[in-house]
Amino acid sequence: MVGVLVVTAPDTVRTILVVRLSAIGDIVLTTPVLAELHKALPQARIDYCTKAPFVPLVASNPAVASVVTPESLAAGSAYDLVLDLQNNRRSRAFVQKLRAGKVTRYHKRNWKKLLLVQFKINVSAGYYSVVERYGEALDGLVPKITAPCALYPSLEERAFAAEALGADGPVLAVCFGANHFTKRYPLERFARIIELVTSQTPARVLLLGGKEDEPEAAKLIAMLPEAARSRVLSLAGKATLMQSAALLSGVDAVLTNDTGLMHIASAFGKKLFVIFGSSVKEFGFMPWGVEYELFETSGLKCRPCSHIGRAACPKGHFRCMTEIGPERIANRIVETLNEKSS
Repeated sequence: MVGVLVVTAPDTVRTILVVRLSAIGDIVLTTPVLAELHKALPQARIDYCTKAPFVPLVASNPAVASVVTPESLAAGSAYDLVLDLQNNRRSRAFVQKLRAGKVTRYHKRNWKKLLLVQFKINVSAGYYSVVERYGEALDGLVPKITAPCALYPSLEERAFAAEALGADGPVLAVCFGANHFTKRYPLERFARIIELVTSQTPARVLLLGGKEDEPEAAKLIAMLPEAARSRVLSLAGKATLMQSAALLSGVDAVLTNDTGLMHIASAFGKKLFVIFGSSVKEFGFMPWGVEYELFETSGLKCRPCSHIGRAACPKGHFRCMTEIGPERIANRIVETLNEKSS
């Protein structure tokens, strides 16, 4: 049932469990919901359930009393309200084991994604963020989601970031990875952007990513001329999730694929330069509440080819990425960084 149809009385809600098991970006996009719930129901205890690798994203959130995993929360645990913001087979099975006064769920509208991917039929009237769809599950407790995304690195994590970044001029973070090939802008094009930006601005470049991105970071650096290479610091695979968040809080702009780090950067209000290949904004996963510029190849009949990404371009040409010129992206970044420096 969509929550807005049957409204829960706020004074009956004392305990809430929010369930979002994965992944990084999706969890970050639930943080506006947490803020609004805490504001609307300050008397309520809000717990959060996610998979163990993602616990740090919400463990320090002031709206959250406790973070649990599906394995650590005992079957039969009681909550007045359970918000299933994952709504897949695993989350539904997990929620069934709880004693919930009421359960409301995020409606994914997968049929709309299917129409868009398989038949290129867009039935969405304008842009509708997944954050707003999460809001539908709040059962009328919050009339509208307006809070930004928010993350809370510790003092130690911020100190790590401050030491790594130093204070010598502007910093451009480059989040060059993604889980799926069709979401990854080619490395040689990232290299070209970095070369142009470092030759036309005083900016330094920070490469960020997970452990799986570390070899790709080395390849990317090897593609750069020496003058550009000396201005690049790679912490891909070397920083924890929340250390990466702290690092992103200290940069001046972010160049990113469609990846979880994009949403982490949005939690700190950073100007984002976003590259979309197989992704499209109609899926609802654009950065929430921040300024961004989107670079994409419009008008391709094969796009989107998937709502999550693919391991290879099904057509073999990868035009959704290769037709996005690195010079165009670099020019906008240069203009932005030079404006900040002036």
